[in-house]
Amino acid sequence: MLQQKINVFNLVFLFLGGLVLLFIISPLLSMFVSTSGTDLIETVHDSEVQESIWLTIWTSIAATFIFAIGSIPLAYLIVRKNFRLKKLVRAIINIPVVIPHSAAGIALLGIISRNTVAGKLASGLGFSFVNSSAGIIVAMAFVSIPYLLNSAIDGFTGVPERLEKAAMTLGASGRRVFFTISLPLAWRHILTGLIMMWARGLSEFGAVIIIAYHPMTTPVMIFERFNSYGLSYAKPVTVLFLIICLAIFVFMNYISVKKRSNAKNN
Repeated sequence: MLQQKINVFNLVFLFLGGLVLLFIISPLLSMFVSTSGTDLIETVHDSEVQESIWLTIWTSIAATFIFAIGSIPLAYLIVRKNFRLKKLVRAIINIPVVIPHSAAGIALLGIISRNTVAGKLASGLGFSFVNSSAGIIVAMAFVSIPYLLNSAIDGFTGVPERLEKAAMTLGASGRRVFFTISLPLAWRHILTGLIMMWARGLSEFGAVIIIAYHPMTTPVMIFERFNSYGLSYAKPVTVLFLIICLAIFVFMNYISVKKRSNAKNN
């Protein structure tokens, strides 16, 4: 009787889980199936699409690595240091997740537009945040940085503090402890955070379109083609972008898993 109850319980969970997977997969499969190979090949050779995809990939990578320089040390400080308003800081780093991304774009525009201090400084250096790759990088970073911060915090939390203290007792500097103990032990979580931050930035639309309609990232181009010409014109670009994103994402996850297995073997 108990075994039968367990089987029914598992079947219910399997059914509910299957519905969720179907909900995720079915729209993607429908889009792939309804896009002809001819349309896809024409899209592959479209120079505007090529430039847009390349722009989206390199700006999302740049956003991830530029802001990782400050995010990883911040995550370490949050874990290892006790200070006033620590809970407030933890709440602040998650704000970009909960606010509408169009609102995030407007908020960013308020501090990087041409008549602001940051905008004038950028102008003095010979570039502008508005309608430029620099603005795209800022927008992508703002909405995606919580993924890296939270993952890095989880990683550093899992590093035994006694190892760091033991190393310092033996004369190691704080810098050496961080780079030889803390960072290597937290690296799996940090790598996951980097991948998630990159993936989130890659797909960003709301904040980017407010700051930089041009040059067009691929999400903006998909919207523009759908808005101007309809679903049939936007669909091949969407399918091509999804194929590229999934290929890169699978490759990066493969590297992450391989590093984990190598670490276990060593």
